[in-house]
Amino acid sequence: MTQTERRRFLLSRLLAEAPEYRQLAVPDEAAGQKQLLRALLNVRPPRDASPEFLQVQDEYLRAELAQKGVTVLESLTPAARCGEAALYLWQGDITTLQCDAIVNAANSGMTGCYVPGHRCIDNCIHTFAGVQLRSACARLMAQQGHEEPTGQAKLTPAFNLPVKYLSPTVGPIVHGPLTSRDCELLASCYRSCLDLAAKQGLTSIAFCCISTGEFHFPNEKAAEIAVETVENYLKENGYPIKVIFNVFKDEDLIIYKKLLTT
Repeated sequence: MTQTERRRFLLSRLLAEAPEYRQLAVPDEAAGQKQLLRALLNVRPPRDASPEFLQVQDEYLRAELAQKGVTVLESLTPAARCGEAALYLWQGDITTLQCDAIVNAANSGMTGCYVPGHRCIDNCIHTFAGVQLRSACARLMAQQGHEEPTGQAKLTPAFNLPVKYLSPTVGPIVHGPLTSRDCELLASCYRSCLDLAAKQGLTSIAFCCISTGEFHFPNEKAAEIAVETVENYLKENGYPIKVIFNVFKDEDLIIYKKLLTT
């Protein structure tokens, strides 16, 4: 199958399983098809998919990733060192970074963002990992029996992303003035992810800017907490891991550069 054939196959299957969307017309142009495919994947509830669907989806997502290009950790230069650990700063699409694990800024339901085409990192990660991720997270939540507490994290397979694991964590949502409790919960996110990485024996992990953006945590304070918490954890535990601070916005790049060079 070509990418166009795979995309049309996936669209036809997704439309067929969702009666409320069957009347939607599939656009002729590739950009419109991609937009519709992402939207349908975003709203699809966690449920099993046929082996044929998964095979085509996986082939499609991996071909899309190859077209975007993968950034390998070994191609990056450390911005700072913390004992035997190395700290990196990288600006780019975290779904194209190859390392042991990437952190996902998740919500308490842990099954992803259901807003069609939303540009949050949670939506992007679930879109490009594939439908298996939502199902895996739903099973974890069913076993747990309650929503994920703020400040905690999990470890899941990454499926079609170029990493071994995903570490979804629930950051604090800031309403009004920033509180000391907000700051402590954000620090807990970083410690929880590092605890899981150490337990799994991971050698590298990439953090997104947890709780900024949709969760309204001030960018500069969030970065200060991120760097301070990670550095303290590494010093206290002597963990020789490579930690990548991933940023997407120029604003965050400037903030982290300052923090990591002082």
